[in-house]
Amino acid sequence: MAKRFTALLISIFLTTTLLTPSTQAAGTKIAIAYEAGGKGDNGINDLASLGLERAIKKNNISRLDVREQITDGTLGDRITRVRFLAKSRYQLIICVGAGYADTVRRISIEFPNTQFAIIDDQSVAMTNVSNLSFATEEGIYLAASALALASKSGKIGFIGDKSEASAVNYSQVFARGAVAANSKIKVSSKLLDDSTADEVKTQVATGIDQLFSTWARSDEVIATIAALNDGSKQVLISGLLPDQYFLNFTIGKKNQYLTISKRFDLAVEQVISAEVAGKGILDILDSKKGIYGHRYNIKDGGVVVKTVSGAAFPAKVLSIMADLKAGKVKNFKP
Repeated sequence: MAKRFTALLISIFLTTTLLTPSTQAAGTKIAIAYEAGGKGDNGINDLASLGLERAIKKNNISRLDVREQITDGTLGDRITRVRFLAKSRYQLIICVGAGYADTVRRISIEFPNTQFAIIDDQSVAMTNVSNLSFATEEGIYLAASALALASKSGKIGFIGDKSEASAVNYSQVFARGAVAANSKIKVSSKLLDDSTADEVKTQVATGIDQLFSTWARSDEVIATIAALNDGSKQVLISGLLPDQYFLNFTIGKKNQYLTISKRFDLAVEQVISAEVAGKGILDILDSKKGIYGHRYNIKDGGVVVKTVSGAAFPAKVLSIMADLKAGKVKNFKP
């Protein structure tokens, strides 16, 4: 394992994608630390587990070489569990969710010859950490273009969580994506820090028929939409998976147009396969800060936008998708 980081430091300024040699033994020991709640959450943990299962089968990994842990969500518990895994000499420790960022930062310093991966975060500046994040803004841009063309009223809405650092950027990206598809579209946008029901009702009253929400604290947005819908009028909701796990429930699908999916499963599967192959997923994400990993996007299939019904998008949306894959849409902030 030590050779991996020596090679990384030598090649760090020579390439933007760092795949480093390893001297691992035949039995690669893999550990995964789930977010609070563990498997069965219908969200990030279940997706991560799906990727783990695929990687085990694909790489013929023995179950005896795999350890799964669940945190209670406190910093102390996270540190205790991840430090235990590192002391137990697991070669790759995968932490699911941005809540592990501080933990990974601390433990990766203590165990420089252990490889760590954190899913849905890109803030840990260590050469033995793969920050596996998602270009969610690309998905929001594409989703907005689809909603703008699907709208019959010419009015669409956006509701976000004001407490999230990305909220302002997401709302701006949404407006840009909508206008890119339909220059005449009218966009109502609101960032909230409390109950969302009144704002949903207000936007519906103004005539929107498509609403995108990143509100993940509860299912209040989609429940309000469902209550307002009747036989003569229907407003469709779109959102973000796996953050809004409740979109997987029946009430979500009945009143839903599309979803953006962050492929936690793909990230877990690929980082395990890379470890087994003696490589690391260590693209340069921020050379000044020294942050490495990979930012999954529309092009590589790590961010997926699709309709709930399975219907194909119109040609204009597919054209915008092609532009995103080609890197022609600029000025996205992570």
